[in-house]
Amino acid sequence: MIPARYKASRFPGKLMKILGGKPVILRTYEAALNTNLFDEVYVVTDSDVIYKTIVDANGKAIMSKKEHECGSDRIAEAVENLEVDVVVNVQGDEPFIDTESLTKLIQVFKDDKVHAVDLASLKVQMTAIEEIENPNNVKVITDVNNMAIYFSRSVIPFHRDKEVDVKYYKHKGVYAFRKQALIDFYNTPITPLEAAEKIEAIRYQEIGKKIKMVETTVESIGIDTPEDLEKAINILKDNE
Repeated sequence: MIPARYKASRFPGKLMKILGGKPVILRTYEAALNTNLFDEVYVVTDSDVIYKTIVDANGKAIMSKKEHECGSDRIAEAVENLEVDVVVNVQGDEPFIDTESLTKLIQVFKDDKVHAVDLASLKVQMTAIEEIENPNNVKVITDVNNMAIYFSRSVIPFHRDKEVDVKYYKHKGVYAFRKQALIDFYNTPITPLEAAEKIEAIRYQEIGKKIKMVETTVESIGIDTPEDLEKAINILKDNE
C-alpha cells in the first residue's frame, strides 16, 4: 500500500511533480511493482488527480473515504475489507525503492511462526551528532532481540557513562504490518505519548503491539522539497 496525500505541507503537490517524464507517485508505484515482492500493489489516496494518474496507467488505486491523520489510518481503511495477511507501507515520495530492505521486512513475518511480531520496521545507524540531536529524526531503542522498546524525538539512550559505547538509530518510517495490528490501531484514538511526540509508531506500542526493528544501511531518498526533486532528477539521469 502506497499512501498518497496531495496536500503535503512542505511541498504541496509533490507526488504529481514530473520525474523523468512521469509523476513521482507513478514512478513509486511502478518501482514497487517491479520489486516482484508483492501479490498486489495499490496507491491509497484522497486525491482525484492521483487516483486518475494511477488508474490511467493501468495501475490499482483506492480512494480514501475519510480525512486521515497518518498513513496507517489511510492504509487501515483501505485494507479493512481485503483478504490480506501482511501489508507493507511504501512511501509515495520515495521512487527509488530499496528492495533489499523490503525483502528483510517481509522475511520477518515468514520467520515468525508463532505470530509474536505485529509490525516490522527499519532502523539505520546515525553517527553525526547533528543528526542524533535533530528532533526531526525519530530515534528508536530496542531490546536484545531487536524488538522496539521506545521511539522518541529526544536523544535516546542518554549517554551518561562516556566509557560505555552507545549506538544511535534513526527510525525509517517504512512498515510491514499484520492486518489485525493495523485495524486495532485504526480503531484506537490518538494515545497520550503519541500525541506528545507526534510519532505514530508509539500508538502501536501503547496498545501493546510488538514491533521488530530491522537494521539497514540504505538511506532512503525521499522527496520533501523542490531541492530533493532536483536531486532525484539527477539520480535518474545517472542511472539511465
